[in-house]
Amino acid sequence: MHAGLFRAALVISLGLSTSVVLALLVSQLAFVDRDSVVGAISSGQVRNAVFLSLVTSTIAACLALTIAVPTAYFLARHRFPGRFVVDALLDVPVIMSPIALGLALLLVFRTAPGKFVESHVLRFVFEVPGIVLAQFILALALEIRVLKATFEEISPRLEQVARCMGCSPGRAFFHVTLPLARPGLIAALVLGWARAIGDFGATVMVAGAVPGKTETVPVAIYLGLASLRIEHSVVLTLLLTLFALSALLLLRWVGASRQ
Repeated sequence: MHAGLFRAALVISLGLSTSVVLALLVSQLAFVDRDSVVGAISSGQVRNAVFLSLVTSTIAACLALTIAVPTAYFLARHRFPGRFVVDALLDVPVIMSPIALGLALLLVFRTAPGKFVESHVLRFVFEVPGIVLAQFILALALEIRVLKATFEEISPRLEQVARCMGCSPGRAFFHVTLPLARPGLIAALVLGWARAIGDFGATVMVAGAVPGKTETVPVAIYLGLASLRIEHSVVLTLLLTLFALSALLLLRWVGASRQ
């Protein structure tokens, strides 16, 4: 293919891809006006949904990071029988339908250990902790994947040098590997947070769609459409889009800072 035609094909493909995304954004903006945006934002229900989503997704992403870091590091540094099976199992929440994942979580609380947790430890079903749990599972799988790739890019020789200088394995990890992995840590946290705040399927299966109680932004969008409050749903969709765009821009900034 001629170089000019090849370049034209690339530009056309880029234009089509960008147009699809812009069409989605413009269609949202065209549906609302200033008064509907102000009215929706001033609604206590919308503010509560946004607050609940921000709090639960932040808690879920941070909790997931505390588990994802040692898990991803172990997978990146150690070889053991069944490693590929374990690695594949940890990817299941990434490709599994959120609704199916939520149903699987719900069934856990129908088992004897699950019922014990619900009765004597902490209630999850149709409660706010259920939101955090569903978001945690989704964020964890994504964060492990990002961090595993990050740790694999860091040479083990740097840790070996630190250990030759008298550092323990833990000290070498915290003082050598972890600082080098900081961009990956930020990327994992941001992606986990974005995945958590946008979840609907797993959240609604575990915590339900109780207005004013377990009503996250995606749930509020669904309830708004069900009650024909379309303006509120569109405004909330715009907010989710803004959150996603902010997360992606932050990731691009982190990626640029690594170069």
